[in-house]
Amino acid sequence: QVQLVESGGGLVQAGQSLRLSCTGDGSIFSINFMGWYRQAPGKQREWVATITRGGSINYADSVKGRFTISRDNAKNTMSLQMNSLKPEDTGVYYCNAREVRAIKDIEYWGQGTQVTVSS
Repeated sequence: QVQLVESGGGLVQAGQSLRLSCTGDGSIFSINFMGWYRQAPGKQREWVATITRGGSINYADSVKGRFTISRDNAKNTMSLQMNSLKPEDTGVYYCNAREVRAIKDIEYWGQGTQVTVSS
């Protein structure tokens, strides 16, 4: 059973920082596309950032310049450093791995970790 496990969430004040981590087994970290998503209360899950196995990175405009995604394939970990947090960053953050397939991609998800930013 493929598993991803997030950690590092918590309650912080606006302007502070948090670092999220995602760990998994080796088969997960051979997957090219990994990333973070988040879901605020009453809203749909939204994409935050993606990193490829080779280190290519993309960010949602809402977090660009404040969040940094990284991964260490040898240690089977991925991280999201979140600085200058805003109340609108509040939500459950999910780790994601996506295998590209010809017909339908295969996706793996962690259980999520709560991030709450107070104003």
